[in-house]
Amino acid sequence: MTGSTGLFADVQAVLFDLDGTLIDSAPDLGAAADIMRVHRGLPSLPLACYRPMAGAGARGMIGVAFGLTPEHADFAALREEFFANYERCLTESTYAFEGVPELIADLRALDLPWGVVTNKAARFTDPLTRAMPLFVSARTVISGDTTPHAKPHPEPLLEAARRLAIAPERCLYVGDDERDIVAGLAAGMGTVVATYGYLGQKSDPSRWGAHATINSPGDLLQLLAHGLK
Repeated sequence: MTGSTGLFADVQAVLFDLDGTLIDSAPDLGAAADIMRVHRGLPSLPLACYRPMAGAGARGMIGVAFGLTPEHADFAALREEFFANYERCLTESTYAFEGVPELIADLRALDLPWGVVTNKAARFTDPLTRAMPLFVSARTVISGDTTPHAKPHPEPLLEAARRLAIAPERCLYVGDDERDIVAGLAAGMGTVVATYGYLGQKSDPSRWGAHATINSPGDLLQLLAHGLK
């Protein structure tokens, strides 16, 4: 755990990214892409190939499975096929990271409201969060299409703050991707990088400008308890 400021002493709400921060959805995301390879006669890839890019969603999974970028002529069709596959399996092997349920329980004990701000579309976010007991106490869930903009734009985070009726500067945002930190900083929130998530390939969180870094969910409680003093 690292940090350099005491701004977390006055936090009134905690917001989280979803995939790679609260939950490990890599097994289901990878399976949705891998079945596409198998159906085309290509060999199955191990989960270890998909996991580093799980935070990039369809773009990351299709990139791993087929080596294609969104600019490729076939990408849109493959993305829709991936989405259909993922809808069918999105809660089969997804689970909360170790320590996350305890973190959420501690936030509730502290009477700190919490919520989710993800770039995952509502067609996936809503059934997933309804299916997992972890999210019963979430005060707000903002999906990638809840507002006209997705992260790294700050609007989804600002919408979450509005729904919680808490000033953005009193909110903390925790994520595992650079776009999370860019969005959080633009929204005027305290920002924390979760290094246990999907940092991806060639990522250097120390360059993102976050206020703090945590190596486990439990580290967040230490930040809140000590205000980084």
